Amino acid sequence: SIWRPGKDVVSTGQLRAFLAWVRDDIPMPTDAWEAVENMRFIDAVYEGLRAWGGHQGILCAWGICRDGRKVLLHLELGSRESYETCLAFIRDMVQRGLCTPIMVTTDGAPGLIRAVSEVWGESLRQRCLAHKMRNILDKLPKAVREEIKRRVQDVFYAPGLEMAQERVAEVLHDYQPVYPAAMRSFADDLEACLAYLRCPLAHHKAIRTTNLLERAFLESRRRTKVIPHFFTEKACLKLVFSALWQASQSWRRVTMTELEQEQLALLRRELGLPLVEGQEVYGHR
Repeated sequence: SIWRPGKDVVSTGQLRAFLAWVRDDIPMPTDAWEAVENMRFIDAVYEGLRAWGGHQGILCAWGICRDGRKVLLHLELGSRESYETCLAFIRDMVQRGLCTPIMVTTDGAPGLIRAVSEVWGESLRQRCLAHKMRNILDKLPKAVREEIKRRVQDVFYAPGLEMAQERVAEVLHDYQPVYPAAMRSFADDLEACLAYLRCPLAHHKAIRTTNLLERAFLESRRRTKVIPHFFTEKACLKLVFSALWQASQSWRRVTMTELEQEQLALLRRELGLPLVEGQEVYGHR
């Protein structure tokens, strides 16, 4: 049974803390909020709620701590990633003490992008490259998808921003006349697709997509698919939380040596963001 505390889902203490959060509407507990200063990721999963007459979005946020740990930050029922819901979701995290991050990675939902830009307008915004690639390939004939996928990957995974921009021009020159819809999708929000290249090289693979949440959501869907519709919001949140929390316990750290810390401090200063406690030694060398 997935409901047995301490075995398949969460420990008794973790479950008790979460139930208190759901019951009393207090902030979800975490011991790493002050350390999540550099990278944030926001995505959504959709589950059936009988009272709502269909599927409803559940917004989820996670971040990378200054020691390289990846931690689950926030979970909240949303409304199809609307601007109002995303704005309230982000503001709630800010009110609970999260500082302005260096970068936020999201999908292409307009409401989410608008909310992130409004609250964290000085931060870099990274477009999830996995979502972006799917959008481009959906507009291409099957016969050419692999060829163009390789060319687009050469852009997205370039070693540096200057080389990426050179490759952008080549891709548009070669394919714009033949596949205009796909190339419009490729060119749209391109600056956000390449934002991660300003961050430490050791972090690139971990920060350019929301794939970590996607994999955790697969586990959530595996557990919830046997329940066609939840009767209450609490029942839905509890089950999704249990799956995400368990997945988060096995998330691998990212490299965070003194070099990466110094690079992040310098980038924070370039963006005009205040240095956080513990970064002064790197930022003023």
